[in-house]
Amino acid sequence: MTLSTSDFDFDLPSELIAQHPAEPRDAARLLHVGDRLADRDIADLPALLRPGDLMVVNDTRVIPARLYGQRREARVEALLHKRLDDKRWLAFARPGRRLREGDRITFPGGLEAVLEERRAGGEVALAFSAEGAALDAALEAHGSMPLPPYIKRSRGGDPDDRDAYQTVFAREPGSVAAPTAGLHFSPRLLAALEARGIERAAVTLHVGAGTFLPVRTEDPARHRMHSEWGRITEETAARIRERKGRLVAAGTTALRLLETAADPSGEVAPWEGETDIFLRPGGRQVRTADLLLTNFHLPRSTLFMLVAAFAGLERMRAAYAHAVRQRYRFFSYGDACLLERRD
Repeated sequence: MTLSTSDFDFDLPSELIAQHPAEPRDAARLLHVGDRLADRDIADLPALLRPGDLMVVNDTRVIPARLYGQRREARVEALLHKRLDDKRWLAFARPGRRLREGDRITFPGGLEAVLEERRAGGEVALAFSAEGAALDAALEAHGSMPLPPYIKRSRGGDPDDRDAYQTVFAREPGSVAAPTAGLHFSPRLLAALEARGIERAAVTLHVGAGTFLPVRTEDPARHRMHSEWGRITEETAARIRERKGRLVAAGTTALRLLETAADPSGEVAPWEGETDIFLRPGGRQVRTADLLLTNFHLPRSTLFMLVAAFAGLERMRAAYAHAVRQRYRFFSYGDACLLERRD
């Protein structure tokens, strides 16, 4: 059966879109999706896993990549989403249609950028007046956290999001979107997992803003994924190969990177580079993880297609309908689900 993008649509009441995370982090709910559906809590995760299971987390760090500036009298918002070199970034800019190549945009703190190029899909290439560590420092000082568009904030954002939209695993700066499954972990939950004998390894995938772009083609196979940079070290690849239990991907970003680095048998090798892998029903089967911890995703999105490829489309339709009835909180700051793989 050929699937279309509309097959991945579902109704979601707007009041279920979480605007703030659970407090504390490990107080979120957890829907266990296997042969049956079970309503649990994130705090139950250690009991749902087994000693010897290896959990793979994404240690990317979100940077304050949303900038507000001026082009002459006009306000401009720039969401940086991919670093090109020490001073150049690809960005989504608003109002993008009014910007022209050569336009100079002034940001707080004396930072400036010249629009060098307009690209397809609404992207622009910006060349900044600062570079390297100086540009990074300017973003930290004057940028806002790049929250997704369904989380509503006033201009400039909420200072609490600096910590709330960052996982406890964050080490490597470069993401412009959080690997949101990681937002549920707290030191208390990590201690409980370690006491249970659950092992942990880290990979790095710098998440781009393209993760929020809708699929606009009715044939999902024609959708163009934005590439994202990732790395799996030799040490992590060896731990994956030598694990005693199941492989648990903490988030779709970790799963995408594992699948990028896997051979046809599912063995994961060290890897570094750009990935635009698109996991969806009708594509290649998932070869690596046995379990996937993830949040609830947008209708018609590549991420909902990914979870459908992992656990089965009908199973995920039933799971999401159950989550709506039971008033689970959706999207980046929402609740989570633990999915068992269906081959």
